[in-house]
Amino acid sequence: MGFLPKLAAAVIGLLLLCSNVRSVPNTSVTTVLCNSGVYSKGDPFATSLAFVLEELETLTPSRKGYNYFNISPYPNAFAYGHAACNQNLTSSDCATCLSAAKTAMFGTCQSRIGARSVLHDCTISTKCLQQ
Repeated sequence: MGFLPKLAAAVIGLLLLCSNVRSVPNTSVTTVLCNSGVYSKGDPFATSLAFVLEELETLTPSRKGYNYFNISPYPNAFAYGHAACNQNLTSSDCATCLSAAKTAMFGTCQSRIGARSVLHDCTISTKCLQQ
């Protein structure tokens, strides 16, 4: 086999190898911060927080730039949230990372009125807005 066919085969092989490479989000926890204030089970803030977190996880991966802010629509206990992902991630990887960030946040900051979870490729934060 001559030099050109070997070179062509090597280039094609390399291109095929590169097309099958897939990255995954880095869900290593950088930091988790918790507010000292707590809410109790049945508190209206829990409903507001659940609403905000659901929208952060669902809508952030579909937003341009993977950057989304939200506030709950319930006036008796407003919850505010923000989520963002590394823009080099796919939408699916952003969703995966945010799920891991939420798990890290609740694992450390149970029933807190404010928390922030920062992972290598994404972040999620929530807080209670007082009237």
